[in-house]
Amino acid sequence: MPHFVLDCSEHIIKLRSPEEIIQAVYDTAESTDLFDKGDIKVRINPFKYYTIGNTSDDFIHIFGNIMEGRTDAQKADLSRRIMTTLKSMFPDVPILSINIRDFEKSSYCNKSMV
Repeated sequence: MPHFVLDCSEHIIKLRSPEEIIQAVYDTAESTDLFDKGDIKVRINPFKYYTIGNTSDDFIHIFGNIMEGRTDAQKADLSRRIMTTLKSMFPDVPILSINIRDFEKSSYCNKSMV
């Protein structure tokens, strides 16, 4: 169920392969034991055109979307763990960030639910 979508500067996938980045985020999220094995989804959107404070500095921002029901402490721990992983992989990237948002059970629907 959880989706982790990485927006990043295109240069990021030249520093590390997309597969390596995806696997690192996946493994870190899985290590929290908040999600069922095999349910985690990770995607990367590399951007060629962007501005960060009127610069072309490299960046990674992760939008984490998870089903409601986790505590604020669990979500904070998830964010910190993923950020720690990315910081160790990309120590020279100036902008690394993440936010976690809840899906509402009442409005969530997927193919198997119809």
